[in-house]
Amino acid sequence: MVKPFVPQLVYVEPKALDYPLGKQLVSKLEGMGVEIRETTSHNQIRNLPGDNDFQKYRIAKSTLVVGVRKTLKFDTSKPSAEYAIPFATGCMGHCHYCYLQTTMGSKPYIRTYVNIDDIFEAADQYMKERAPEITRFEASCTSDIAGIDHLTHTLKKAIEYFGESEFGQLRFVTKFAHIDHLLDAKHNGRTRFRFSMNDDYIIKTFEPGTSRQEERIEAATKVGEAGYPLGFIIAPIYLHDGWKEGYKAMFEKLESKLSGPSKKDLTFELIQHRFTKPAKNVIEKNYPMTKLELDESKRKWKWGRYGIGKYVYTDQEQEDIKETLGGYINTYFPQSKIEYFT
Repeated sequence: MVKPFVPQLVYVEPKALDYPLGKQLVSKLEGMGVEIRETTSHNQIRNLPGDNDFQKYRIAKSTLVVGVRKTLKFDTSKPSAEYAIPFATGCMGHCHYCYLQTTMGSKPYIRTYVNIDDIFEAADQYMKERAPEITRFEASCTSDIAGIDHLTHTLKKAIEYFGESEFGQLRFVTKFAHIDHLLDAKHNGRTRFRFSMNDDYIIKTFEPGTSRQEERIEAATKVGEAGYPLGFIIAPIYLHDGWKEGYKAMFEKLESKLSGPSKKDLTFELIQHRFTKPAKNVIEKNYPMTKLELDESKRKWKWGRYGIGKYVYTDQEQEDIKETLGGYINTYFPQSKIEYFT
């Protein structure tokens, strides 16, 4: 079982201590015996421990930077929400295929932002601009926010903030089962709590450092029983020997464990495995023994965001995925909604 994340090393930006959350976090981490260093800015972090790139990468992934979010202009977050809300960046998981490996580049440490009232104020402006339409905010575009929330409780505050809002909704997704502290949050049905779910082979082979399938399903049952709207992101959908049987077993387990009420308003988001050339280079460097299939000749090239092309499955394979997984969802969760396939 994966234990809740505790950083090996913490850097604190001086301005972070001007905020109550910054002081609380540093005090909590000091009490846990974690080494704390000061840095003028996350960009100034140099000389992380480690004898080679491989070691440095792993230590960086267990390093936490406590800082202040300066940019309060939110990115868009299609197709899952209108905007990405920035509470944290980086992740302690070691998923071989993760796109954060290229977006985070040489700084894969985890950053948490302590000026959460400024972030809420910015969200408020976005909601006002779109009112009376509902504005959805995605909290896990650049991080697995739930994976650090047992330390920060930022996510819990956000759930309660949006629970009180008139025109806002929060969404996030996690691969971690350490969510008990979120079960009593006053969400008022305005946060969709999603779990990233996959077949057993994929979680065991490509998702080290994350909660196992059984643990995620158990956590999802608790979330459903706490009255949250529940969802699952099946991602990345990855074709391997026995994939149809693997996904069928996953849906069967989900169906048998989830309680009736949580099946009533259930959503699924389906995302096929894809990669870019830069991602392939970084993945092979960080995980040289990976079994991830990254052969461009077996894929279809697709124009991507920011002008970087990506390799996806062929049209025929995509149809097979949609038909197979769509069929399982309709069989086991006929009342649920498939939000998109991409």
